[in-house]
Amino acid sequence: MNRSIIIAIVIAVGVTAWIASGQIDSFSDASNSDAVAATQEEAKVGAKTAKPKKIMGVRVQSFTAQPRQQEVIISGRTEAYRVVELKAEIAGRVEKVHVDDGDRVKTGDPIVSFDVKDNKARLLEARALVRQRKIEHSAAKKLNKKGFSSNTTLASAKALLDGANAKVTGIEIRLRDLVVNAPFDGYIEVRSAEVGDFVKEGNPIATIVESDPLLVTGQISELQVGDIEVGGEGTAKLVTGETVFGKIKFIGNMADQATRTFRVELEVPNKGYKLRHGVTAEISFKTKSVPAHFLTPAYLTLNDSGVLGLRAVGEDDLVEFYPVKVLADTPKGIWVTGLPETVNLIVVGQDFVRDGDRVKPDLYTAEVSQ
Repeated sequence: MNRSIIIAIVIAVGVTAWIASGQIDSFSDASNSDAVAATQEEAKVGAKTAKPKKIMGVRVQSFTAQPRQQEVIISGRTEAYRVVELKAEIAGRVEKVHVDDGDRVKTGDPIVSFDVKDNKARLLEARALVRQRKIEHSAAKKLNKKGFSSNTTLASAKALLDGANAKVTGIEIRLRDLVVNAPFDGYIEVRSAEVGDFVKEGNPIATIVESDPLLVTGQISELQVGDIEVGGEGTAKLVTGETVFGKIKFIGNMADQATRTFRVELEVPNKGYKLRHGVTAEISFKTKSVPAHFLTPAYLTLNDSGVLGLRAVGEDDLVEFYPVKVLADTPKGIWVTGLPETVNLIVVGQDFVRDGDRVKPDLYTAEVSQ
């Protein structure tokens, strides 16, 4: 084929292709413009036809805080108010016993008497010496006034008289020590001495117990010790079935190094010594009043983090979540803390809303009976 013809054909094809590409681009641009216009038109139509977000209706109830006394419960046991082991102050042989195990005694009652031996005779001798020293001192005093005796002689006579009186006092004390008496009201737990026993100085005679009033003691944790105070009320339930009431007598100031707890003593009456020493008990202490709300546990719910609390309606009808702590659970309801003094709690629908949701509250006026 002629070369000029081939060149002409190539040029014709190229021109044709160039014209065609321009038409395709024009068509594509027109199509895109139409599509965008259509989308915008649909958006406008959709905006006109979209429904507004629905506001959920909930039922709310108003609650006001009330003072509530908490209880601290610990384990403990009964203890005698005082336990004293009486010991001999002098050595001697037991001549008489005045009580047996379990006997009740009053202050000053004799427990054991020792053999007097020659102590009474020594007392008579000492008193006779006192009379002699008095005569000598009186004579020295008269002579001194007349100038026939020096002041030194008078002072010496006075010293001898004082020494004789002191000897009498010493023997009288020894005679009193020969009788061991009860130092306070109580009962004899154990009598160690028997008739005929020779007891050395410092040996045990008897154990006397004072258990009216009685103490109920226990250990309270360092987290709760600040909630009670001396003079506060308490209750003790004994495993033997008795329930006793009393007041806090003592709270320790030093914690047990092993348990980090503090000793606390509840003083309770024990007329007739009916309650015994060493009985296991459950002790409940009344603590300081705290503001709390009383409501039914059905209102409780969990937030997204699993925290127990209550949902309320705040300003602008927005939902708020309050974590709470349950103080007490009673058959009629629960006491909780963690809420504002006055709050509108959601009592119906609390599980279908979340924090920050706007709701339509309907006030419910029923009250929780206490």
